Amino acid sequence: MHMADALISPAVGATMWAVSAGMIVYAARKVKTELDESRVPLMAVMAAFVFAAQMINFTIPATGSSGHLGGALLLAILLGPNAGFLALASVLTVQALFFADGGLLALGCNIFNMGFWGCYVAYPLIYRPIVGTQPARGRILAGSILAAIVGLQLGPFSVVLQTLASGITELPFGTFVALMQPIHLAIGLVEGLVTAAVVIFVWQARPELFTAEAKAADVSVKPLVIGLAVAAALTAGVFSWFASANPDGLEWSMFKTSGSEELAGPADGAHAKLAAVQEKSAFMPDYGFRQSESAPAEEESAAWPSVDAGTSVAGLVGGAIVLLLAGLIGFGLKRFNRGKPA
Repeated sequence: MHMADALISPAVGATMWAVSAGMIVYAARKVKTELDESRVPLMAVMAAFVFAAQMINFTIPATGSSGHLGGALLLAILLGPNAGFLALASVLTVQALFFADGGLLALGCNIFNMGFWGCYVAYPLIYRPIVGTQPARGRILAGSILAAIVGLQLGPFSVVLQTLASGITELPFGTFVALMQPIHLAIGLVEGLVTAAVVIFVWQARPELFTAEAKAADVSVKPLVIGLAVAAALTAGVFSWFASANPDGLEWSMFKTSGSEELAGPADGAHAKLAAVQEKSAFMPDYGFRQSESAPAEEESAAWPSVDAGTSVAGLVGGAIVLLLAGLIGFGLKRFNRGKPA
């Protein structure tokens, strides 16, 4: 559900940049006082895990479409909504800057659409009331599925509203929304199942993390961090070969609406300038080695799994960048707060 710049106007893009920037400032202020420093490694490795997981598109049967894990709900459950939001913002920023996944003008939209609804609506208003203070496997499963479905309905609806506000005539509201909502209902169901599986695994390994009265400093997360780091590396380096080649829910809906999975953006103005910046910053566009302009185009292979060294390198390098960025944010906020006078 990463929006490209062609889907929004500069006014909408700038507005959503401001909204998302305000939310990042709010989340950062909360994290400074809420997140114990001993949990920062968990924040960093969870961000890397979500980056890797987003590389794996799963097929939605009988549709010709696919989806991938959003990760906001999972991050909010394990880190809290504010640290989770910062972690996902780190993931989306790295994806846009270094892998050309999502536009720079649309980055504010993507952070809001994929982060806000999962962290600040689906998690506190759906997941927490269902799971309560005494987690159990059934409650976690029900809460994860329902919360993921809600988040995956609100996020795509925001996409539709943003394209409408931007005057994208190729995507008329009625047709576009009628396609976006059902396909993301199916994606939300799968995301809920995956989220529940990860949360149940963590809950069984470290149930202390889920008790309201437990102090974060009293819980050792080192074994969990190591396990998640290994899972992130395997997901990015190997399991990414098994990603579905079908268009994701947004691309599928665009194709069904306009006849194209991608729209052409304006050739000048903010779109062109930001596209030029992204062209320079994205050293592995589309999660692969950059192709030389003079090199002959290779024929696409229909082989599956798609064993590709470029994909593996992109996943491992991107995961490492996200790990460092999220870790620096977490430790930086805690150190800054520690240095303030009481």
